Amino acid sequence: MDEIVNRVANSKLVTIDLEDWYVEGVRTVFDIKDWLFEGLLLREKDFRQKVKAHDWSQYQDHFVALTCSTDAIIPGWAFMLITTAIAPYAKKVVIGDLTLLETQLYETQIAAISIAQYKDKPVIIKGCSNKPVPENAYISLVQKLQPVVKSIMYGEACSSVPLYKSKA
Repeated sequence: MDEIVNRVANSKLVTIDLEDWYVEGVRTVFDIKDWLFEGLLLREKDFRQKVKAHDWSQYQDHFVALTCSTDAIIPGWAFMLITTAIAPYAKKVVIGDLTLLETQLYETQIAAISIAQYKDKPVIIKGCSNKPVPENAYISLVQKLQPVVKSIMYGEACSSVPLYKSKA
């Protein structure tokens, strides 16, 4: 009887799971709409007072997305002012939603990886995850890997979608 051989385990195929690079920590959305007059108008004096009086220590070690959920026109300095108050506590602050926050966290992780370990290898980027992995993280990873890898696939080893194959 022929021996069953696991060709995937014996191949040079490298699997990357972006979920492994998920940065643990509390994500918080900070909406400034309640600090605006009638939810639409930023009054500088009142706004500055709210920033000064707010307990920023509650965001210790949080990843914070600053936003305004109303159609108010917010001057650029407003989010900068909040950042000066929250920065001593938060690990990361962005203007936007949680998807943008996750994207920036992954961008940092992807920028730090050494691509030498993937040189001339077939790579499969795992698609399913239990943690939030924004689509832009996949795009950034492809851009980083493409110059050095032999090929890039997406999915699982048993059912992958080919994305790129080196011409060399």
